[in-house]
Amino acid sequence: MQAARGTSLNSSHADPVSGQTRRRSTWWLFALIGGAAYALDIGTKQWALSALVDRDIEVIGDFFVLHLTHNPGAAFSTGTEFTLALSCLAVLAVGVVLVLSLRLASPLWSVALGLLIGGVGGNLTDRVIRDPGVMRGHVIDWLMLPNWPVFNVADMCIMSAAGIIILQSIRGVTLRGERVADDETAVVESDS
Repeated sequence: MQAARGTSLNSSHADPVSGQTRRRSTWWLFALIGGAAYALDIGTKQWALSALVDRDIEVIGDFFVLHLTHNPGAAFSTGTEFTLALSCLAVLAVGVVLVLSLRLASPLWSVALGLLIGGVGGNLTDRVIRDPGVMRGHVIDWLMLPNWPVFNVADMCIMSAAGIIILQSIRGVTLRGERVADDETAVVESDS
């Protein structure tokens, strides 16, 4: 029984080199997803600024339209009077995600946090470089569905990240890829 307990407690820490390699590869996955999401968001916003200035493009009739807007607020154009506060929160969010990324050993968490930092970073870039000024800039939105506010690629990344984070939390999977239930079981076994 003692050998079995030792095995269950040390199985995730049995090979530190393997653990470091896994953390490194999942961090690179995070960086790749984050960079791609950011680049796609910035690139599509630049395209929208040049292609949608004087016109809308109906992709699927009135159901899906490419329509350029400048959003001073948060999601769904709410909180327009809090643009500076929203920008400061975005800076804080980027910092928190970067710190959390150092603990990643789960590929799905890497995807989630990569999408999150890419999306938040894309919208934060608009807040920094767009009119009316630094940290008060308007976000470029250009995708429109009926009965839904106009949005952009960054918003899709943030919402996808939120879905994955909720899924991982429900499943009890930590940033390191361990199940919370497994940790609690190990603690109970070590106390026995």
